[in-house]
Amino acid sequence: MSQGKKSENEHYASDEAAMESILAQWRRERPDIDPSPMAVCGQIWRTSDRVRQGVLANLTKHGLDMAGFDVIMTLRRQGKDEALSPSALAKEIMLSTSAMTNRLDRLEKRGLIKRTLDPEDRRGLKIVLTEEGFALAEEIVVSHVETEERMLSALTEEERLQLRAMLNKIG
Repeated sequence: MSQGKKSENEHYASDEAAMESILAQWRRERPDIDPSPMAVCGQIWRTSDRVRQGVLANLTKHGLDMAGFDVIMTLRRQGKDEALSPSALAKEIMLSTSAMTNRLDRLEKRGLIKRTLDPEDRRGLKIVLTEEGFALAEEIVVSHVETEERMLSALTEEERLQLRAMLNKIG
């Protein structure tokens, strides 16, 4: 391990100590409230940031951001040469259609997607991956899963299922 880099255990212990200090301060200042939800939500936010940073580091190697990644992966999971309308694509990504246009423009300029006329609606468009876009999606999905696996490697399969179940209860 190089100097300046903490091991996962050291990182966890440092985060935990910092959170315990924050909770102790709140308990001292406001003994009338239980600040423990702050610890849970704070850990979720920190973990989310770490996962996002890990995923973004992988995407950057491929010249993509999260927005482009969402589009490429959504189109890829439809199947080879399958197309979606911009509105169907936006719905799949849970995004407004106005926000979709800019994403599509950037990906089309890179040659990763193409807009085609909808054969069933002369006024409509369909979005499909180009061969280059499909090949990139095939490459990224592998490195993406490998990246996520590295981040989750400390968890057993049972713990992963438990975590998913617990996170699904929030909201």
